[in-house]
Amino acid sequence: MPAAKKAVKKSARKSARPRKRTPAKAGGSRKLSTAHKRALAEGRTMSATVDRYLTAVNTPKRRGRKVSKAALQQRLDAARTRAKTAAGVDKVLASQEVRDLQARIASVDSSGSGDLKSLESAFVKIAKRFGENRGIGYGAWRDAGVPAVVLKRAGVARTRG
Repeated sequence: MPAAKKAVKKSARKSARPRKRTPAKAGGSRKLSTAHKRALAEGRTMSATVDRYLTAVNTPKRRGRKVSKAALQQRLDAARTRAKTAAGVDKVLASQEVRDLQARIASVDSSGSGDLKSLESAFVKIAKRFGENRGIGYGAWRDAGVPAVVLKRAGVARTRG
């Protein structure tokens, strides 16, 4: 086959293939501005603050008499002693009591009354702006369990609808 015909066939094959289209903007990936990144970070922080406060407000209160951490620790020591000396079913029951008391002591450590106050003060600082940004009204806050006094301190106006 002559060289001219080979060249024609090769060029015909190349042109038959679909061309890859390049984007109009060949600059690569788009970057967020510093202000946009800061706004996104602020939004995440505000959402986390509101979420922590609403979780704390809606956590059911423990009913009954308050038990001190020292009393729980004494009961735990006694249960550990029983678990070591007991046999059979008594040993299993004492072991379970040890686990229950350890969990209860851990929950007493993690939840304190001062904790709710700090969460509330952080919520009060951002609630109005967060609500305006997300379109959350007074009624929605109340339905979520936020007390009216807290909303008033935050400056959230009482509206209809």
